[in-house]
Amino acid sequence: MFSGFRDFIRRGNVIDLAVGVVIGAAFTTLVSQFGKSFLTPLIQLVTGGNKVSGTFKIREAVFDYGSFITALIVFLLTAAALYYVVVAPMNRLNELRRRGQEPDPAPPSEEVVLLTEIRDELRNRR
Repeated sequence: MFSGFRDFIRRGNVIDLAVGVVIGAAFTTLVSQFGKSFLTPLIQLVTGGNKVSGTFKIREAVFDYGSFITALIVFLLTAAALYYVVVAPMNRLNELRRRGQEPDPAPPSEEVVLLTEIRDELRNRR
Protein backbone atom coordinates (compact mmCIF):
# COMPACT_ATOMS: atom_id res chain seq x y z
CA MET A 1 0.00 0.00 0.00
CA PHE A 2 2.71 2.46 0.94
CA SER A 3 5.02 1.36 -1.87
CA GLY A 4 2.49 2.59 -4.45
CA PHE A 5 2.32 5.96 -2.69
CA ARG A 6 6.12 6.12 -2.49
CA ASP A 7 6.41 5.34 -6.21
CA PHE A 8 3.83 8.04 -6.98
CA ILE A 9 5.82 10.66 -5.07
CA ARG A 10 9.10 9.62 -6.66
CA ARG A 11 7.77 10.02 -10.19
CA GLY A 12 7.70 13.78 -9.76
CA ASN A 13 3.97 14.18 -10.42
CA VAL A 14 3.44 15.58 -6.93
CA ILE A 15 6.01 18.32 -7.47
CA ASP A 16 4.52 19.21 -10.87
CA LEU A 17 1.07 19.34 -9.31
CA ALA A 18 2.26 21.53 -6.44
CA VAL A 19 3.92 23.97 -8.82
CA GLY A 20 0.76 24.08 -10.93
CA VAL A 21 -1.43 24.80 -7.91
CA VAL A 22 0.85 27.60 -6.67
CA ILE A 23 1.08 29.23 -10.09
CA GLY A 24 -2.67 28.80 -10.59
CA ALA A 25 -3.41 30.50 -7.27
CA ALA A 26 -1.08 33.39 -8.09
CA PHE A 27 -2.59 33.74 -11.55
CA THR A 28 -6.12 33.72 -10.13
CA THR A 29 -5.16 36.50 -7.71
CA LEU A 30 -3.67 38.52 -10.56
CA VAL A 31 -6.74 38.18 -12.78
CA SER A 32 -9.12 38.89 -9.88
CA GLN A 33 -7.24 42.07 -9.04
CA PHE A 34 -7.37 43.08 -12.70
CA GLY A 35 -11.13 42.69 -12.51
CA LYS A 36 -11.36 44.82 -9.37
CA SER A 37 -8.91 47.48 -10.51
CA PHE A 38 -9.89 47.91 -14.15
CA LEU A 39 -13.07 46.08 -15.11
CA THR A 40 -15.28 47.21 -12.23
CA PRO A 41 -14.48 50.93 -12.77
CA LEU A 42 -14.97 50.46 -16.51
CA ILE A 43 -18.40 48.93 -15.91
CA GLN A 44 -19.17 51.84 -13.57
CA LEU A 45 -18.31 54.29 -16.34
CA VAL A 46 -20.35 52.45 -18.95
CA THR A 47 -23.42 51.96 -16.76
CA GLY A 48 -23.26 55.41 -15.17
CA GLY A 49 -22.98 53.83 -11.73
CA ASN A 50 -21.69 55.75 -8.76
CA LYS A 51 -19.77 53.95 -6.05
CA VAL A 52 -21.87 50.79 -6.45
CA SER A 53 -21.24 49.33 -9.88
CA GLY A 54 -24.18 48.26 -12.02
CA THR A 55 -27.01 47.52 -9.62
CA PHE A 56 -30.75 47.85 -9.73
CA LYS A 57 -33.52 47.22 -7.20
CA ILE A 58 -36.82 45.44 -7.44
CA ARG A 59 -38.73 45.96 -4.22
CA GLU A 60 -36.03 45.30 -1.60
CA ALA A 61 -33.90 42.90 -3.69
CA VAL A 62 -30.65 44.36 -5.06
CA PHE A 63 -29.37 42.89 -8.33
CA ASP A 64 -25.63 43.48 -8.77
CA TYR A 65 -25.15 42.77 -12.45
CA GLY A 66 -21.87 44.73 -12.53
CA SER A 67 -20.14 42.22 -10.26
CA PHE A 68 -21.51 39.37 -12.36
CA ILE A 69 -20.19 40.95 -15.58
CA THR A 70 -16.80 41.47 -13.92
CA ALA A 71 -16.69 37.84 -12.73
CA LEU A 72 -17.70 36.63 -16.19
CA ILE A 73 -14.94 38.64 -17.87
CA VAL A 74 -12.37 37.43 -15.30
CA PHE A 75 -13.45 33.83 -15.95
CA LEU A 76 -13.14 34.26 -19.72
CA LEU A 77 -9.70 35.87 -19.36
CA THR A 78 -8.52 33.04 -17.09
CA ALA A 79 -9.85 30.35 -19.42
CA ALA A 80 -8.33 32.04 -22.49
CA ALA A 81 -4.95 32.46 -20.80
CA LEU A 82 -4.87 28.83 -19.69
CA TYR A 83 -5.86 27.67 -23.14
CA TYR A 84 -3.26 29.73 -25.00
CA VAL A 85 -0.45 29.26 -22.45
CA VAL A 86 -0.94 25.59 -21.51
CA VAL A 87 -3.40 23.67 -23.69
CA ALA A 88 -2.54 24.98 -27.18
CA PRO A 89 1.25 24.53 -26.80
CA MET A 90 0.79 21.00 -25.43
CA ASN A 91 -1.56 20.11 -28.30
CA ARG A 92 1.00 21.48 -30.77
CA LEU A 93 3.81 19.50 -29.14
CA ASN A 94 1.73 16.30 -29.22
CA GLU A 95 0.91 16.90 -32.89
CA LEU A 96 4.60 17.34 -33.71
CA ARG A 97 5.42 14.12 -31.85
CA ARG A 98 2.75 12.23 -33.80
CA ARG A 99 4.27 13.46 -37.06
CA GLY A 100 7.74 12.45 -35.92
CA GLN A 101 9.10 15.99 -36.05
CA GLU A 102 9.74 16.19 -32.35
CA PRO A 103 11.93 13.43 -30.88
CA ASP A 104 10.52 11.44 -28.02
CA PRO A 105 12.11 11.96 -24.63
CA ALA A 106 15.51 10.34 -24.25
CA PRO A 107 15.57 6.85 -22.76
CA PRO A 108 16.90 6.52 -19.21
CA SER A 109 20.66 6.58 -18.77
CA GLU A 110 22.68 3.40 -18.31
CA GLU A 111 23.04 4.17 -14.59
CA VAL A 112 19.27 4.38 -14.14
CA VAL A 113 18.76 1.12 -16.06
CA LEU A 114 21.44 -0.60 -13.96
CA LEU A 115 19.97 0.68 -10.69
CA THR A 116 16.51 -0.45 -11.80
CA GLU A 117 17.87 -3.94 -12.54
CA ILE A 118 19.59 -4.07 -9.14
CA ARG A 119 16.38 -2.97 -7.41
CA ASP A 120 14.34 -5.58 -9.25
CA GLU A 121 16.87 -8.30 -8.42
CA LEU A 122 16.80 -7.36 -4.73
CA ARG A 123 13.00 -7.52 -4.75
CA ASN A 124 13.07 -10.97 -6.38
CA ARG A 125 15.40 -12.30 -3.67
CA ARG A 126 12.88 -11.47 -0.92
